[in-house]
Amino acid sequence: MSRLKELEARRRLLVRRCDEQREELATRFGQLSPTSMLEDTGLIGLGHPLAWAALAAMLYFGRTRKVLTAVLWIRSLLAFARRAKQLVRLLTQARTAHEGD
Repeated sequence: MSRLKELEARRRLLVRRCDEQREELATRFGQLSPTSMLEDTGLIGLGHPLAWAALAAMLYFGRTRKVLTAVLWIRSLLAFARRAKQLVRLLTQARTAHEGD
């Protein structure tokens, strides 16, 4: 009987470890999602599945250089737009502060 209890205890332990590993894998796969990978580059608009399908199709059909060039241009444009938005916001705040005086 004690052997059966040992085996059941070991089984529970292994099931618990499997659940922990499953949760860890889920969080790691969540970090590898296209949207989270593109957050740092500013290419959130490419998070749509059809955009990824188009990107994969272009890469598959041998337009790798064009795809990479387009992605880098889009990234640069988005970074420039983000900076321009910050500049406009700062200018607006400075103008309202100046008019308030």
